[in-house]
This record gives sequence, C-alpha cells and structure tokens, in this order.
Amino acid sequence: MSSEFDFWCYPLSLPLIFGTTLDNLPATIPYLRAEPERVLRWAAKVPQATLRVGLAWKGSSTHKNDGNRSLPSLAILAPLWSVPGIAFVSLQKGAGEDEASLAAAHQPLTHLGSAIADFADSAAILSQLDLLICVDTAVAQLAGALGTPCWVLLPDYGTDWRWLEDRNDSPWYPEVMRLFRQSADGDWAGVIARVVEALHEWAMARIGSEASDGDTAGLRSRAPLQADNKR
Repeated sequence: MSSEFDFWCYPLSLPLIFGTTLDNLPATIPYLRAEPERVLRWAAKVPQATLRVGLAWKGSSTHKNDGNRSLPSLAILAPLWSVPGIAFVSLQKGAGEDEASLAAAHQPLTHLGSAIADFADSAAILSQLDLLICVDTAVAQLAGALGTPCWVLLPDYGTDWRWLEDRNDSPWYPEVMRLFRQSADGDWAGVIARVVEALHEWAMARIGSEASDGDTAGLRSRAPLQADNKR
C-alpha cells in the first residue's frame, strides 16, 4: 500500500498543512448548483408565495448531541406563524416528519420532506426558497453551499466547532449564514423569540423591496432556477 502514494494526511489536518485561517478560508459561494431537471420537477410543489421559508427542526436521532441540537417538536416553531406574508416549507425528513404531515390547518406549512429522496432533491427545493431556518444539520451546510440564505439555531451545549464561538455569522458561508445561539442550555423559546423578531424585519424589508420593483400583485411567479450542473 505504501508504494501507491508519496504522502498521506488526515483530512482534518489539511487546514494546518495549508495554513488556513479565518482570513483565508476558501469561502467562495455558491459552489454547488441544483440540477435543472430536479428544479423543474419540484417547481409545481413549492408554494407560489411572495416569501418562501424552509424549515428543518430535527437532525438524525443517532447524532451524539441530537438531544441538544434538535428541537423537541415542531410546536416550538409555532411563533413563526405570526409573521404575515410567508409560506413555510418543511424539508423535514426522518425524525419529526410525522409532525409536519399532521400539521394543523392553521399552520402555513407545506410539507415536502416525505417526498425528498436525496440531497439533489433538497438542493432543488432550496434553490427556490428565499430563506431556510433550521437546526445544525446537513441541510444547513447544503443551503450555504448553494448560496441560499440560512438561519441556523444552535444549542448552548455541544455546539459544533465549525460554528466557532461568540459570533452570529459563519466565515464558511459569508453573507449567507446567520446564527441564533441559545443563551442558556435548552432555551429554545428565547432563540425563537429572536428569530421571530428578525423574521418580521426581514419580511418587511423583502416585501418593501419587491413593491419598489413593481411587484404589486402580492404573489410572485418565479421561474425555475436555470442552474447548471457544475459541482
């Protein structure tokens, strides 16, 4: 085996070898594109609304810190429904999927997670959303790679090292990722309260921007993203 290569290195040691710092992270985004045929396939299922916000509130139950990083239930996100003008889209797959399927009629939530087969499907949906709000799970990284704005809800205990400390942004995904951290262990209510406030401000700014661009119909007819297959 040793004759087949000249050097070897653990993947997580590569930043040390390359001299990577926060100032020179390779953070040019997007570096992924949704497949055009997948985008077209999902276009009819994604709600046609002025603002479309994706949700994912649980990660894999096998993750060692899942009890802290995942939300206890979809009900924790209920205050989001108070923000007008937004159609929410569930990308929840696996744990928590049943909650989305049985969501009450008053919740402005379209559940697509059950029909997602792979990350290519998730990418196709994300490419047609204005924002993703999620816990620390794979779909957050996918959104960042696609350049889709993403707000990540982070636990106080066991926060993944990639989110660093004491900051509300991510150098891995500049100008795309916003972090909402618990101020105390288990305090999701406080996190969601801050998200609701930020979402109100974000929605008002977006709706005002679209109105100034001549969108007075209240609905958007967005053409499917004409993305290429570069990976």
